[in-house]
Amino acid sequence: MVTFEGLPGAVAVSHLRVYDWPTEDGLRGGTPHLHLTCSEGYVVVGGGGSVQTLTATGFRETPLSPGALVWFTPGTIHRLVNEDGLRILVLMQNSGLPEAGDAVLTLPPRFLAGPALYREATALPADGTEAEQERAARARRDLAIEGFLALRAAAEAGDPEPLGAFHRAAAALVRPRTGDWRERWQRGAAAASEATRTQLDALADADCGYLAEASVHAERPSTLGRFGMCGRLDVYPG
Repeated sequence: MVTFEGLPGAVAVSHLRVYDWPTEDGLRGGTPHLHLTCSEGYVVVGGGGSVQTLTATGFRETPLSPGALVWFTPGTIHRLVNEDGLRILVLMQNSGLPEAGDAVLTLPPRFLAGPALYREATALPADGTEAEQERAARARRDLAIEGFLALRAAAEAGDPEPLGAFHRAAAALVRPRTGDWRERWQRGAAAASEATRTQLDALADADCGYLAEASVHAERPSTLGRFGMCGRLDVYPG
């Protein structure tokens, strides 16, 4: 019997306290970015704000307040805006891949020409102090805001090419990593789906023996307050 003991459907969860750092357009919040193979969902658990999104169909702003559930598919550029202590449970497809590499920030085009340039602009100092990490996180956030505002302005002016160029650059940046991502998917979402198939087959054959293998899991965050793209993260191992 195939079993899978991760979170349902290989979804991962993080608790996010959205940055309240001011931005050049007078708002406060996180770093605009997109995911290329993962859908992501937000369950708002405190405070208020909004999520700004940009897709080929245009710009949209969705209010966020406690109890709200919002999700979006791969290719959606998203930017969290913090108006009042915004806190979110983030639901991530593919065993948390959005926090493990499936994300490209909306940096200006000059930083998207190759992996080395992009990495230099986005990496946080691994051994840096908290103050050093915060400065690096703010710097990359501000670069991504610059790029996002340019993409939004072009889209609102009826010019789709800058967004299309960003999509192509993002795909090129992550292409070397897709082999590792495929393995993560196979161990996670694909394995979870296969486990359900074998359970359905067993039930159809009047075989409920797998129910005796039931298990319970409980976890605490493995990391508290990590500097993420959109805010400080409490990360569960998943």
